[in-house]
Amino acid sequence: MEIDAVFSGGGMKAIAFLGAVEVMEKEGYSFKNIAGTSGGAIIGALLSAGYNAKELSEVLRNVNFKDFLDRRKARIPIPFIHWLSFYWRLGRYKGDSLEKWMRNLLKKRGIETFGDLEEGALKIIASDLTRGKMIILPDDLQGYGINPKTFSIAKAVRMSAGIPYFFEPIKIYDRLGVRSIVVDGALLSNFPIWLFNKEKVRPTIGFKLSPKLENIPPNIINNAIDMLPALVETMLVAHDSRYISKQIADQIIFIPVQTIKATEFNISSKEKELLIQEGRKKAEEFIQRFVNN
Repeated sequence: MEIDAVFSGGGMKAIAFLGAVEVMEKEGYSFKNIAGTSGGAIIGALLSAGYNAKELSEVLRNVNFKDFLDRRKARIPIPFIHWLSFYWRLGRYKGDSLEKWMRNLLKKRGIETFGDLEEGALKIIASDLTRGKMIILPDDLQGYGINPKTFSIAKAVRMSAGIPYFFEPIKIYDRLGVRSIVVDGALLSNFPIWLFNKEKVRPTIGFKLSPKLENIPPNIINNAIDMLPALVETMLVAHDSRYISKQIADQIIFIPVQTIKATEFNISSKEKELLIQEGRKKAEEFIQRFVNN
């Protein structure tokens, strides 16, 4: 059975999607059109390129996510220089390693740009801070004078996964040379299930890395250091939740991940397995409800 799928953001928590995707494939579901934000954009892009659950699991089990933390090398090894670079470049890490990793994985399937996919097969959410608006990639690229079909999917994923202050934002220029600063799509829509719900051509299933809103545990904030991860967690979890009606909630696999933070790039193999197991468990519960209803 063909379905459209929407994957929420969640940073490192997105590993839990592997277990859920595995269950859906086992039950005979295949993904037609896919939308995603941030970590969900990574999973969505790889699924659109033809990776199945088993292949995705192998890829994400073997990658060392700490390799994505690619700081710029300062000519003068003084801590102040690193903070000065952070001040001007607006992020601690370049994000080049993440984009390169994604580009190589897509290239193995002969996919590089949105033009290599069927039209509408993949939609990725990002946030334009300069214009103060959400961007749906590749659709909205025309407004910048950019040909959507020739735009790199890896670049789009990198834009969507650009956690503010963590990764340097991506800069794009319109036809007049006006620069836009683009960051994580979760800032404006962490769970864009509304993209497909209007069409109703086929069932839409959402994969959301959070409990239902009333079950979200509080963040403990005692200082400025605590506030940054709390900001990221709030951005990833709460923004779209108020728009999820009971009817739409029945289309969503909620995967409550409370032990792993979105920016926990030093995640262990054991923690990866626990995330996958949780995704598998919640998808199995969803299938039972979906079939019985």
